Amino acid sequence: MASPAFEDGSDPLAGHPQALRPLTRDLVAAVLGNRGYAYSTDDDGDLVGRWDDNLIWFLRPGEAGELLQVRTMAAPAFGIEYVPALYAFCNSWNHDRLWPKAFVHVDDDGVARVCGEVITDLERGVTPHQLDQLIDCGISTGCQLAAAVGRLPGGTTR
Repeated sequence: MASPAFEDGSDPLAGHPQALRPLTRDLVAAVLGNRGYAYSTDDDGDLVGRWDDNLIWFLRPGEAGELLQVRTMAAPAFGIEYVPALYAFCNSWNHDRLWPKAFVHVDDDGVARVCGEVITDLERGVTPHQLDQLIDCGISTGCQLAAAVGRLPGGTTR
């Protein structure tokens, strides 16, 4: 895996390609940048990108930030009256597929959205190649979920 340039010279992709390293924000950013993906940092300091109209976050929950969570929020928004149908959709999706785990999120304004997440415990570390594969899985399956949500009746893009 080729390494992108870093201003301070500390390239998180440098070193032996099979060496495990801790999951860090810089390592996630380096893998995203190496693929040429556009991303930014949100107000909470989390990495986020846009694929089509869908938002995908690259989060590191856990006591030491050792979990990789690739969370997709599908672009279509639904009224609260669609929540039972969205639950049924997510249950069917989760029954038939391993990734991403689909769930319904209703915000404070009563707008419902379908989200998906792929989460992996990397407490023991990860190689850049492994991280690249995990991120690719999260993005590609998140986009598949979002495309399926886009075909559901009642959704609007805001």
